[in-house]
Amino acid sequence: MSTDRPIVLFDLFGVIARHQRPGAMDAMAALSGGAPTDAYDAAYWACRQPYDAGLFSASQYWTAVLDQLSLPAHPEIIEKLRLADIDSWSRVDDRMVAYVRSLRDVAEVALLSNIPVDHADAFLAAQPWLRHLDHVAFSGKIHAAKPDTAAFHHCIAALHADPADFLFVDDRDENVRAARSLGMNGHVFIGRDELAAALDTWLPAR
Repeated sequence: MSTDRPIVLFDLFGVIARHQRPGAMDAMAALSGGAPTDAYDAAYWACRQPYDAGLFSASQYWTAVLDQLSLPAHPEIIEKLRLADIDSWSRVDDRMVAYVRSLRDVAEVALLSNIPVDHADAFLAAQPWLRHLDHVAFSGKIHAAKPDTAAFHHCIAALHADPADFLFVDDRDENVRAARSLGMNGHVFIGRDELAAALDTWLPAR
């Protein structure tokens, strides 16, 4: 079933929110017990997908990271790493937030983000404007992380829409390709001005 209004489906990090805070990996590597930053970075990302998809709890994720580094997974170290990680992803682009909110005058606006459950809860608490969007889908809560097409199917079903009703906006090309494979329109985000031009073209054509 198609909606009466177009839907702009946004990624979060790299579009509305900032990428990870500079220096965060160095700081977390030190908190881990002295792992070299490059080794810590590799372990952090190697274990991330099941955490993003809600298949690992925070404790399971950090234990896996520390095990890969052959470091002890003491609960106090895990908690320090967890809080430092959440903080490192906490920044938003205020101009993009205002722009996204303004689009609700002309379209439904939704969010699809790869983010673990505890990060999602912290982000929602710090950014209450998210609750006013038409739908918010966090990978850890829906148990599917982009580019898994199940994440996009969730949004299609939740908004009672057809894929063609969507313009999906993400800064990662592989995620936009996955959305397009289902029949969604897609835009690789490089900046607000380019996005505004793409929306000006897409919206009147519907």
